[in-house]
Amino acid sequence: MEKTKVFLVRHGQTVANVNQILQGQTDGELTEEGREQARQVAKKMACEHIDVFISSDLLRARETCQIIAAPHHKEVVTTPLLRERDWGDLTGKYIPDVVDNPLPENVEPVEKIIERTEKFIDIIHQKYAGQTILVVGHGIVNKALQAVLFRLSMRDIEKMANAEVRTLYI
Repeated sequence: MEKTKVFLVRHGQTVANVNQILQGQTDGELTEEGREQARQVAKKMACEHIDVFISSDLLRARETCQIIAAPHHKEVVTTPLLRERDWGDLTGKYIPDVVDNPLPENVEPVEKIIERTEKFIDIIHQKYAGQTILVVGHGIVNKALQAVLFRLSMRDIEKMANAEVRTLYI
């Protein structure tokens, strides 16, 4: 099977990132710094040949991807498979207040996140084999994607910074 080159990106900084709030599957809003981060990635990637741009359907990732895709004059394909973890009752909470507490039952299990990323990888194999794609996701889903590809635990994957780009092959 032909390898697909993937530029994996985490969305730009958001208001909730700055305020240490768990965003989960809410849209979130990029800060001006987050938009600038996306513009810097766009500038860095402007000379790369990219066949398709794919993003989580959440606004913070979609806007980041649209900024990066603009110099390529390409539309952004969105998918809920790349959404951030659903934090259930913890959504909207201040992270330092909940970090050591047990997770409520309505928090999306890691196994479900892994399942979503496996489905996404299957789509990449089916639709985009051999192409170069840029994918914008979120902190935890990006960890899950790399964990699946590298056959590692999510704990073994280093957290991505906002607007960080990693190159992977699927």
